[in-house]
Amino acid sequence: MSRVAIKGSAYCLEHVPQLGLHYGNTPYTAGEGEKEYLQALPKHLQTYEQAKGYAPNMTYIGALPLEDLDAQPTPMYENYNLEAPRFGKYGEIMPEDEFLGLLDICDVFDLIWLEKDFAASVREKLSKHELITESILARLEAGHDRAEIEEHLKSGDHTQVLPLYFDGKVVGMARAAHTVDDNLFAHVLLENLASKAGSVLALLHLLHNTGLKPEEVDFVIECSEEGAGDACQRAGGNFAKAIAEIAGCVNASGCDVRGFCAGPVNAMINGASQVAAGARKNVVVLAGGAIPKLYMNSRDHVKKDMPALEDCLGSFAILITPCDGVSAEMRLDVLGKHSVGAGASPQAVTQALTWEPLQRAGLTFADVDKFGAELHIPEITEPAGAGNVPLANIKMIAALAVMKKSIEKKDMMTFVKEKGLHGFAHTQGHIPAGAPFIGPAADWIKEGKISRAMIIGKGSLFLARLTNLADGASFLLEKPAPVAAAVSKDDIKSLLLESLSEIAADLKK
Repeated sequence: MSRVAIKGSAYCLEHVPQLGLHYGNTPYTAGEGEKEYLQALPKHLQTYEQAKGYAPNMTYIGALPLEDLDAQPTPMYENYNLEAPRFGKYGEIMPEDEFLGLLDICDVFDLIWLEKDFAASVREKLSKHELITESILARLEAGHDRAEIEEHLKSGDHTQVLPLYFDGKVVGMARAAHTVDDNLFAHVLLENLASKAGSVLALLHLLHNTGLKPEEVDFVIECSEEGAGDACQRAGGNFAKAIAEIAGCVNASGCDVRGFCAGPVNAMINGASQVAAGARKNVVVLAGGAIPKLYMNSRDHVKKDMPALEDCLGSFAILITPCDGVSAEMRLDVLGKHSVGAGASPQAVTQALTWEPLQRAGLTFADVDKFGAELHIPEITEPAGAGNVPLANIKMIAALAVMKKSIEKKDMMTFVKEKGLHGFAHTQGHIPAGAPFIGPAADWIKEGKISRAMIIGKGSLFLARLTNLADGASFLLEKPAPVAAAVSKDDIKSLLLESLSEIAADLKK
């Protein structure tokens, strides 16, 4: 049986309403006929204090325990906790000005220009951040004159320059790296740098949470939905090494894994397999968020006169190590996969990712305490007509459990209540897909609250226009098995001498 440990995790949000307002795909591509929506959207933006005090956001960073989320008064966007902390058990919610500073820190090709006074203000704030070391802060440039930035922006060519905003004012710009290669246009590089910066923030929190030194990281696997490359090699990467570089992980190598929403689970299986094989010791799986998905459902939020809730980039980082007998373990012999021939119906996908791997291991649905699939925040998706995604997933699993005679039909809703989860992750594809529950599940197992949890990621491969197939993968977390105590050379020597003495005594007889 192949097992590895989930040694620690980190989850961060970057509150970026201006990036979303100007470069989220829905508002950015809104046509002439949508002037009313575009004019109304700015009036529906949340403040940083509101975003920080929104219960699902608090849960994501560990400032509100996941088990307490169900009890929060609804609608949660009308019941902000304005006293909520910036930092939680797993990470933080970073304000937009500091995130723009982190963007500049993560830029090694002079693509991000910040205005001098703004850069100085951000430098002062980041200098007080516990995890931003002097060497990291030294990467933040002094900035450029406002007149110089305005001169570049005069062209209005958004393939080459994009204004960066904070509090409704231009405070910098993002530049292209090529005049004709659209893979290196300003908006693509801005998206990539934002994903990189979010991952760096999560990695810094992971190192802090686990006590692991940056130089102890062996390998990084990045699993966002962005693509870095040029016209000759689209999406060639490598986000992972770029992230490790900023965080000071000088002994790490890395690679990128892509799979749309199923990417994080596939990346976890990849990293865990390396650890189980003895190829690497400390593997980090991480991802940053996606600017295009900011305000993706905002048309419907505006129509229903509610806050536009999709104003945060999500990021996470997970540390996988050899088993230690204490940390929750990931079983590599209980893996679900959605094969080519499995079928595309929701029932077929659910069976491939839950029932089949459990059955192979001699387990049933009753042996799993919690299922973590697509953990979208319902208050974001329901107004847009997409329903309560986490609830729909656990209901499908419950229905399959009835079909497989694991439970009685009358017990379906009890199964749903006991084994399901309230959604608490932003709608950024890979971010809600099982990954947000890895940290809480590992903690609950370590604390003895549950024994097993299944993490499920599902992907929409048809989005790439290469196939109509869906995708998915899953794995099981459970309480650790005892780890055999290490035997020293002296112990071995003593055992050998003792055995030899016994043999000599027998020979004399």
